[in-house]
Order: sequence, then structure tokens, then C-alpha cells
Amino acid sequence: MRCVKNDTYDLLMIDLMLPGIQGMELCRIIRGDADTAHVPIIILTAKEGEVDKILGLEMGADDYVTKPFSPRELVARVKAVLRRSLPVKKEEQHAAGKILRINGLEMDRERYTVSLEGKPVKLSATEFKLLLYLAERKGKVFSREQLLDAIWREESFVEPRTVDVHIRRLRAQIEKDSSNPRYIKTLRGIGYCLSAE
Repeated sequence: MRCVKNDTYDLLMIDLMLPGIQGMELCRIIRGDADTAHVPIIILTAKEGEVDKILGLEMGADDYVTKPFSPRELVARVKAVLRRSLPVKKEEQHAAGKILRINGLEMDRERYTVSLEGKPVKLSATEFKLLLYLAERKGKVFSREQLLDAIWREESFVEPRTVDVHIRRLRAQIEKDSSNPRYIKTLRGIGYCLSAE
């Protein structure tokens, strides 16, 4: 962890089977530290069970790659995660306005930061993009497939459950009561929307 804090990284690849510390725990620590929370993480592992994948994403990973994998697939996934973590183009920021405010929730498109009632909220790059996408289209309902196309459009290996995991992580960060959300609503059998209220 000392290396991660002392240097600057564009992306981290973590194996779950590390000596001295479990990869999931390291992922949780990285996401919990303000200095490293923004760094994209890809988990590499031989654990291919659905529960392991969901746990990895819930711990803060941006992608989960199981062994064996081809070098081409890994390079494609790294490129996709890096694309998602890059800030939007300057022209898009100015056209849309730098700060988006909705009922005490503030999103800074330029700095990729979120605050709720003046307090900073730590989100991964993917979580930020998902929240911003919903916020810019508040009141509109999106299916899992539509959100996959919008946020993970360049990736061919993302499962629909990935959307549910990221929505759950977002709610844990911005909702006072995740079981009765104020911002991100679920329309059963249809999808998700950011409330216009």
C-alpha cells in the first residue's frame, strides 16, 4: 500500500492471491483512501465464480478478469477501463456546464468529484460516469442494457449484473437509506433512473 500512496498510477492490476494481504482487502483499502480512491483497478484471478466477481466489483474493482486470459483480451480491458477513467473532453464540459446540482448532490464534470450536502463522496471513475449519465438525464428510465451500452460500450465482456453492482455501490455512497433511495430509483422489471423530484 505504501507504494500505491507514494507513486502515481493510471491503473492498478491486483491478483487476489497476494502474499501478506488478500487482493480484495487491498482493493478495499485503495478505495477507502482519498489519495488513491480514483485509481482504476482491474482484478486478475483464477476465481471465476459469480460470487467472487460480484464481491470484487463491490470492493471497488472497475473490472474482473479470470485466468486463463489472452494477452489481447487483457490489453482490450485495460484500454476500456482507462477510457472510462479519463475525464470528458473540455468542449463537452463547457457545453454542459462544469457543475451539475440536483437536490444537494453536486457533480463536478471537470474534476470528477461528487459532494452530497457539501461533504465529498468517494466514487470510482465508473461510478462517477454512471451517476453523471443518470443525472444528466434525470427522470428518464434506463434498462440495464441501455446503461451497459452507455457506460461500458467499448467492452464486450461485461455482464448485465455489473450495472446492479455499481448501482448498489452508488446508493451506499449517496443515499441515507439504500432501501428507500432518494436519488437512484428502481423501476422493477424496467430499470433505473435518477429521480427528478
